[in-house]
Amino acid sequence: MKINSWVDLHTHSTASDGTLTPRQLIDSASEAGLSGLALTDHDTGNGLVEAQKRAESIGLRFVPGIEISAEYPHPGTLHILGYFIDPLSPALGEMSRILLAGRNARNPRIVKRLNELGCPVTMEQVSEIAHRGVPEGRPVVVGRPHIAQALVEANCVATSKQAFDLYLGVTGSAYFDKERLTPRETLDCIHQSGGVAVLAHPVQLRTGNHAELQNVVGNLKDMGLDGIEAWHSDHRPPESELFLEIARRYSLVPTGGSDFHGANKPDINLGLGRNGVRVPMAVLDRLEEFWKTKAYLPKAIGKSKTESSHAE
Repeated sequence: MKINSWVDLHTHSTASDGTLTPRQLIDSASEAGLSGLALTDHDTGNGLVEAQKRAESIGLRFVPGIEISAEYPHPGTLHILGYFIDPLSPALGEMSRILLAGRNARNPRIVKRLNELGCPVTMEQVSEIAHRGVPEGRPVVVGRPHIAQALVEANCVATSKQAFDLYLGVTGSAYFDKERLTPRETLDCIHQSGGVAVLAHPVQLRTGNHAELQNVVGNLKDMGLDGIEAWHSDHRPPESELFLEIARRYSLVPTGGSDFHGANKPDINLGLGRNGVRVPMAVLDRLEEFWKTKAYLPKAIGKSKTESSHAE
């Protein structure tokens, strides 16, 4: 390991709602001086094999991951990151099928509502935006960031952020929820896929106070949560310190990443995030060490195992 080497454990590619292909993402990570990277696309592992192969070819340490949306009764959102997953896991495949079908059913409803609100966008335009720069035949997950860009190009809003604030976010006038797993189903799916389950960007839970936040985290811990994302582009330093304290209190492994989406979130830089915070290699070392001490199976991408093994 290089001294002062850095990693990014929360990134997205064109397999979900990022604008770089998995290969381009790995190359960009190397160009940015990163020594390690996790690809954590929304509800799919379609880009992991490509990213793994490219990372191996250039000597970049790679973590196969995913980000799954779970049911959550509060004003915010609950996302769970899975690290060291097997992308060929049957549990992961079934989960992706259910969630992507729900996402595809929601998009036309959003576009219809936007039309009713006077925004002239179409699903054809949204699909064209989603497929820009993506090689023909490559799977693409069409989602709200692509609808946001369509709104920008239709001059309905000035920025993607404004699109979410006015229309597409939880409080927006064109928001529709999507199919989600329960928190327990989400955690079980990640574990059945050989992975470590980590609460993503806890600030986005939008809990009312520290006691409510700890109650949510404690309940997730009881269901099998393994870690919490302490460093993130939406976290200010005091919030990161709070999440580190919660990690210590509930014996959770802390992680961090930028939540990089490429041009879909242009204010977030790969490896740096929106706030300039960087994540040292020691965070990845600790995460991998934790994973190896659990009953979650180390699986090579492209291979599957039928027998479980426990670390000595």
